[in-house]
Amino acid sequence: MTTATMARPEPRVSAPVPELPAPAAADLARARVVLHLCRLQVPAVRLTDADFLRHLDRTFRLYFPKAPGATRAGYLEGLYATDWAVCVGCLTGQRAAWDLLFAARTGRSDCLLVDALRARAVRLYPRDEEKQDTAVTEFWSNLIAAEADTLPILARYDGQRPLAPWLIRVFQNWHLSQLRRQSGVVALPDDEIALPLDTPRPAAEARWHETFVLAARDWLDTTADDERLLLGLRWRYRMSQRDAAALLGLHEGSISRRTDKLRDRALEQIGGRLVEDGWTGDDLEGFVLTELGGVLTDDPRLSADHLARLLAAKGKTLPADEVS
Repeated sequence: MTTATMARPEPRVSAPVPELPAPAAADLARARVVLHLCRLQVPAVRLTDADFLRHLDRTFRLYFPKAPGATRAGYLEGLYATDWAVCVGCLTGQRAAWDLLFAARTGRSDCLLVDALRARAVRLYPRDEEKQDTAVTEFWSNLIAAEADTLPILARYDGQRPLAPWLIRVFQNWHLSQLRRQSGVVALPDDEIALPLDTPRPAAEARWHETFVLAARDWLDTTADDERLLLGLRWRYRMSQRDAAALLGLHEGSISRRTDKLRDRALEQIGGRLVEDGWTGDDLEGFVLTELGGVLTDDPRLSADHLARLLAAKGKTLPADEVS
């Protein structure tokens, strides 16, 4: 994101919406409380009364089609006010808001937003570092620069979920749409690029997801620091077996054997828990290995800071290109 991008005029942020009643006096009073909260928590982001009310009305209209019958009072109650203010600040070209967005941290792993986007890019474009870098750069540049006949990405944020995790989901969906388009498959419709983070799961799917997360965390509890370090190097930093071996001063074959043992233990322990709880679906191994990535990404024991401490205890540090 360049200084020129941040200085652009405010982009088009409106979309056709149903006619809604004007806010009542009580709604305006609640809105003023939210405005004071924004000014208190993110004082560097400047919001005039008029801009605040205009954008608040705009984002409520974005939200309303997703929750027919929603009230302005209910919308304000669920608003992530500081994230919303940062988003509006970015849309209005405020450098302070962009600085806050660049410094945003995500999930229990507490990693920077840009690092989380990079991790998703690695998963989308494995073994193609140039494409990974381009994916992240292009996404940043499209936050306020709309493609033809679409709203900018930040202009689709309705404030009803945390901003950083929402941007990660949008990033992934946006690039999946690009991949589908390039391969000749019908791309995601524009309104699906910014899918809500908390799309309700079917009851059965939600149950298995919750069971999996508990089982995966229990499995991670059984791992030693050296094993977590290996998981972090291989998963978070996508280091090859050769690079991980060189960093840790081990033979590449040793890293391969340790990785295989971790994988087998995860499948045995987590898969066993699911079977005990009544799993009867197909491809248990695929389900475990696919879902495990989310747990490893979010767990604080595999955060960048914690991995750095584990390395420091061995008198080692990450190569400069991995840190950046």
